[in-house]
Amino acid sequence: MALAMGHPGPLARGVRFLSNHPETSCLFADAAKCTGTLAACLIVKSVAASRPSQLPAAPRQSRRVRRLHFQVKRMNSRLQSAMANLPLSVLDLSPISAGQSDTRAVRETIELAQRAERLGYNRYWVAEHHNVPSVASTAPEIMIGQIAARTSHMRIGSGGIMLPNHAPLRIAEAFHVLEALYPRRIDLGIGRAPGTDQLTALALRRSKERLGAADFPAQLAELIGLSTGDLPASHPFAGIQVIPKDVTLPPVWVLGSTEGGAAIAGSFGLGFAFAHHINPGGALEALDLYRSSFRASRWLDRPRTILTAQAVCGETDMEAEYLTSTFELAWVRLRSGRPAPLSPPEEASVYRYSPGEQEILKYARLHCFSGGPETLRKKLLNHVNKAGADELMIITTIYGHAQRMHSYELIAKSWPLPGPS
Repeated sequence: MALAMGHPGPLARGVRFLSNHPETSCLFADAAKCTGTLAACLIVKSVAASRPSQLPAAPRQSRRVRRLHFQVKRMNSRLQSAMANLPLSVLDLSPISAGQSDTRAVRETIELAQRAERLGYNRYWVAEHHNVPSVASTAPEIMIGQIAARTSHMRIGSGGIMLPNHAPLRIAEAFHVLEALYPRRIDLGIGRAPGTDQLTALALRRSKERLGAADFPAQLAELIGLSTGDLPASHPFAGIQVIPKDVTLPPVWVLGSTEGGAAIAGSFGLGFAFAHHINPGGALEALDLYRSSFRASRWLDRPRTILTAQAVCGETDMEAEYLTSTFELAWVRLRSGRPAPLSPPEEASVYRYSPGEQEILKYARLHCFSGGPETLRKKLLNHVNKAGADELMIITTIYGHAQRMHSYELIAKSWPLPGPS
């Protein structure tokens, strides 16, 4: 079933048929903004369930109305099938809440990963950031091994390794070891940004000349060439073996929030993960560029895309909005040069923003989807449907481990994931 806009298919035609019928058109006020895709179908399902009195009672149904009920029932079934074919995954930064130790944040990442596997999430990626008071995810290659050792089948990866911070040989060796220990379960997500401020980036990269990412394609080619042994004979590192040499790199994904990263992923024939939680305005253009520039490779014969979403789920829309206040304040502080551990919603929800901070807050709200289970599911389906992505990866930045875990649980329950297991 096509998810991209402009490819309606028979399900969308059924939605439009129902929306034009006088006995069910009242259910489609919100769906009028949709394009007859899965998002519209979801609205039919949720609104019809919440307003059953607007469909005639069963004993008095005409043949045509019975057909309409059958159409809704069939679309519900197709919706469940389509959602089941759209994997959900997790991106984790090991957030540090105020009053919590950094060590606890790291350990909570492992606990959340174990719960995510039981809930049926497809993969679990950990990020690389440095010198950020609200983020404890500084060594993803170590965390990947720890998480993989404590889970059994979920894919575990980096979201991502910031390649310019490292020597390609070092990353090749680390991920060969991970692939040897946990075969067919590891992903290598690669990014270009430093994941930190400029001074810390200098401490990592050791040279002002290396603060840019202009040589990222060359670094990526070196990483792959070292792993496969295919570096040109003229390359200064040709002949170096990556050990263990009886495995290769796990699947490589390029992470990006711009069209530049998309073009690199396409030219290398690698998967592309777009960081909507960083750049909410550029997803459609970047993913279109990636697909148009994609060249089949030894790894992929067609484009593969992941779309991220900063998402917060509460028991109700109001509770989700309350929890989201933590993310909003953290974003404003980060963008104002005052990063700090995550504030509890009791503090964040009543924080008085200055006029300048209010402008940053407007932008922060573009980055986040929130709501109760049904509301959030509609938003997420519309989000991924517009982009036509193959997979949705959720990042949840809220205060407290229990609240964060519960948000992922609510999302999983509203989505037909394979779990719990």
